[in-house]
Amino acid sequence: MTALSVVIPTYNRLETLQHVIPTLLAQDLPASEFELLVCDSNSTDGTAEYLAKVHAEHPNVRHLPGPYSGRAMARNAGIDAARGEVVLFNDADILASPDLLSQHLRHHRERTKIAVVGLEVQVKDLENYAYKRDHPEARGSLHKPTRKRLPWLYFLTGNASVRREDLLRVGRFDENFTGYGHEDLELGYRLERAGITILYEPKAVNYHCQDVPHDDQKEKMKLAGRSTVRFYRKHPDFAVQLNLGMTPISLGLHGLLTRMPTLLGYFDARAKNSKFARDLVQQYYYVSGIKDALKETT
Repeated sequence: MTALSVVIPTYNRLETLQHVIPTLLAQDLPASEFELLVCDSNSTDGTAEYLAKVHAEHPNVRHLPGPYSGRAMARNAGIDAARGEVVLFNDADILASPDLLSQHLRHHRERTKIAVVGLEVQVKDLENYAYKRDHPEARGSLHKPTRKRLPWLYFLTGNASVRREDLLRVGRFDENFTGYGHEDLELGYRLERAGITILYEPKAVNYHCQDVPHDDQKEKMKLAGRSTVRFYRKHPDFAVQLNLGMTPISLGLHGLLTRMPTLLGYFDARAKNSKFARDLVQQYYYVSGIKDALKETT
């Protein structure tokens, strides 16, 4: 019986996917207990051919191609097709530790009405992945290892699991989130309101292999800002405003920087070598996305 289904949305990510799939196959669970569902938005980079070869040797790997409009729709296709009681969300550029699945499954076998979020380690490339895999002290973490529970703000679906029946009960992902950002947090918000406790398991480790250039990240942050407005309009809750930085203070600071383009340019020029400058500029573009979306709704 399939206990766990791993859902992996992808679009033209074969370069990393061909490294991700082997790590998910090399788990300490028997192959009969899990399946990998690759929800592919009709990639054109050889993804289908690669997965056909993998499936021939590993029947528990299934390719689910479709005209998905975004990660929310792709993941929903995986939820619908899942044979496992538990669904674990992974991405096409996130490599698994050998006990990732068993660490998640252990919690779901112990209790119900929970979601589990693991430790997603950020790595720049495959060499950096190998180093952090072999040197746990270099991994870093958003949370203290002693932390037991998380709020919806940290329901990040690069490393999160939920019982399939609970996902169906709350309505799965909202497919109106077609741009970048927050489709996972919004689902976490609904899960929490439905009585699902979000647990943190730092032993459930995977590695997010990405190195997004600063200019590209600025554009992604603008899209995330737009998603924030969609989130708030769906759930007009002050906690959403506060946690997602949609406050009078953040909007006011953005206006101040807008009126001081020389200062903004100063920080932007130093973003490559300064984390403070990079975070400040990216936050500026995030709030820009919020303001742009608010204008469109007035």
